[in-house]
Amino acid sequence: MDVQSASSVVLQALTQAASQDTAVLKPAEEQLRQWETQPGFYTVLLSIFNNHMLDVNVRWLAVLYFKNGIDLSGRLLEFSVKIATQIAVLIAKVARLDCPRQWPELIPVLLESVKVQDILRQHRALLTFYHVTKTLASKRLAADRRLFQDLASSIYGFTCSLWNHHTDSYLQELQAGHQDAALSSLERTLLSLKVLRKLTVHGFVEPHKNMEVMVSVRHVHSCSEDRGRHTHLGGRGTCSVCREKLEKTVILYTKVLLDFLEHHPYPFIPLIQRSLEFTVTYVFTDVGEGLVFERFIVQCMSLIKMIVRNDAYRPDKNVDESNAETLEAHRIKSAFFTPPTLAEIGTRLVSKYFLLTQEEVAMWEEDPESFAVEETGGDSWKYSLRPCTEVLFLDIFHNYSATLTPVLLQMVHNLQGPSDVDDPAQLLLKDSVYNAVGLAAYELFDSVDFDQWFSNQLLAELQVSHNRYKVIRRRVIWLIGQWISVKFKSELRPLLYESFLSLMQDPDLVVRETEQFLPYLESIFALLFQLLQQVSDCDTKMQILHVVSCVIERVSTQIRPYVACLVQYLPVLWKQSEEHNMLRCAILTTLIHLVQGLGAESRNLYPFLLPVIHLSTDVCLPPHVYLLEDGLELWLVTLENCPAITPELLRIFQNMTALLGKQLGTKMSVNVTRADHPHVST
Repeated sequence: MDVQSASSVVLQALTQAASQDTAVLKPAEEQLRQWETQPGFYTVLLSIFNNHMLDVNVRWLAVLYFKNGIDLSGRLLEFSVKIATQIAVLIAKVARLDCPRQWPELIPVLLESVKVQDILRQHRALLTFYHVTKTLASKRLAADRRLFQDLASSIYGFTCSLWNHHTDSYLQELQAGHQDAALSSLERTLLSLKVLRKLTVHGFVEPHKNMEVMVSVRHVHSCSEDRGRHTHLGGRGTCSVCREKLEKTVILYTKVLLDFLEHHPYPFIPLIQRSLEFTVTYVFTDVGEGLVFERFIVQCMSLIKMIVRNDAYRPDKNVDESNAETLEAHRIKSAFFTPPTLAEIGTRLVSKYFLLTQEEVAMWEEDPESFAVEETGGDSWKYSLRPCTEVLFLDIFHNYSATLTPVLLQMVHNLQGPSDVDDPAQLLLKDSVYNAVGLAAYELFDSVDFDQWFSNQLLAELQVSHNRYKVIRRRVIWLIGQWISVKFKSELRPLLYESFLSLMQDPDLVVRETEQFLPYLESIFALLFQLLQQVSDCDTKMQILHVVSCVIERVSTQIRPYVACLVQYLPVLWKQSEEHNMLRCAILTTLIHLVQGLGAESRNLYPFLLPVIHLSTDVCLPPHVYLLEDGLELWLVTLENCPAITPELLRIFQNMTALLGKQLGTKMSVNVTRADHPHVST
């Protein structure tokens, strides 16, 4: 059945089947029955009952035919995993509407299906069971949550036994050397654990009062602790697919713990001690060497972080007002985080996990722009170990600064003076230590004389020109950027500006003392412009434009003698950035500050400036979604600085009617919302 051409035919049949006229209704029902075995029929039904523009009776019939047409016993024999997953998702969508009230047989049928001996049918039943459970757990209305809690109570024990059974089967098959059977059992272990995760986290208001739940969570915890045993069992001779599934299962163990901690912090208290012991052991001692993998380390660090920063475990200033659970959690944390333990964690965070990897160093050499983008928050950086490490460091340092400050200062003391350019390990360690000092700048305010450090060491390190020392020059620049708003004397700024003339790589430099900066304005602005032309990455250009805008904003009209080259280049950059609206936003911001700096002289920019304003404020063009706000601000400052209104300026007002219409439409929509939902504030 071709979906496109069949939609109208099926819709017509459903409309007739909803008729009260039996002469029309009977043939339509017969036709729909014949289509039940046609490929594509259920896809058409799905599109129809999801179309809210259609008659509700027709949509209801589409749901009924879809639901009644799903022969679980047949659908659970689908060979293709991709198709089976889509079927499971479709069943879950219907279950979200109908289960358990209008479709009470769904869960019982699934529970029976996961018991069968047929491996394929069992796997598909588990897959469907997981998607249905996941969908039902996501519902947030109070009545729906109560229904899910009732469901969880009734099937929790069975789900636990199912998970235990598949886990045991996996271990037995693996020990027997049956790779394919072990992989199949591991896949079913993973699916049953996913179901158990949803039931455990979202199925109980007070899980600590349910013995089965707490036993299950402790069992999951034990599985996480036995990471070494799992690695050994899935080690040499294990297929890569099985190893990948095993790692996913281990990660899922930790996700259960993280979710349980997030949603049920008080019931998690009995697990705090064990959680801290196993995570710190695997991540911050030699025990974990060769056993742990990056995603597991990230999860362990997240668990430590959530325990350290959890508000439920932090007593009130008046301890007598704190509840017993909070005091117990605080006691456990205080007993665990002894000075030696904190020193070991802090030292390893900085000296091991902060270090640039060989891959990162190679990337820096081969593609500096991409490296810089990743380091400042690129997509892969967001999900890597480094940001998790830095966040954990900040949380621990903030909570235990009295203990960790001497540890970090000793690391700084050990690295005094210029480092040996022939010792890459020392260079990378200094980079890590400086990174830590920059991250903890506010915590170290009273402990570090940054002005003296800058004068006696950092300034000299900026002047080391050896290529291998660039890792330190870059880090020192960043470090100054972190401290400049915390503690930095104004009389030292000329020295800073002079050192930056040959570097020009810090987007965090803030020009506060304009008079001190002016002698370096021409050179720095020329270097910024040169750098803007040389780089090709859009994110890098945006960062440079941000610095340019900051400089223009600070020096105001005194920028006029130096902007000729920039004024000539911006039209070229605007044209090149046609497909990059975020870069165009940065150009608009630069133009705003440029017009303000040039004042009446900005009229010389009109041949470029006015078409840019016109395009940015034309709500009929797609780019306005990104450019409108900055475009309106640029239009305003252009009018404020124009010596006289010109015909070209007046022509931009052609956009005003549509702009006002858009604003009026928004206000009317808000008023309708307020009328329909008086409790909604805007």
